[in-house]
Amino acid sequence: MGKKLYVGNLPFSATDQILSDTFAQCGTVASAKIIMDRDTGRSKGFGFVEMSTDAEAADAISKFNGLDYDGRPMTVNEAKPMVPRDNGGGGRGGRNSYR
Repeated sequence: MGKKLYVGNLPFSATDQILSDTFAQCGTVASAKIIMDRDTGRSKGFGFVEMSTDAEAADAISKFNGLDYDGRPMTVNEAKPMVPRDNGGGGRGGRNSYR
């Protein structure tokens, strides 16, 4: 079990501080971060919390997974490692995008 947790299905009003305060009920929160859309600056509705021990992380999963947060059932589980992105070109633009 890892200490980093994925927290999904959050209301857009959730903040880093609220997330940290909520998970502090299960132990020491090393970090809490809501992921923001870089174009709009609005929450993407998910974030990550890092607990100080595996036992605290397991307690947080059992306590908060499925718990109602502003009418939405939170998803809390162990965060999976980020998969490296393929930077093999592409992206924006389409046909004749050089014009």
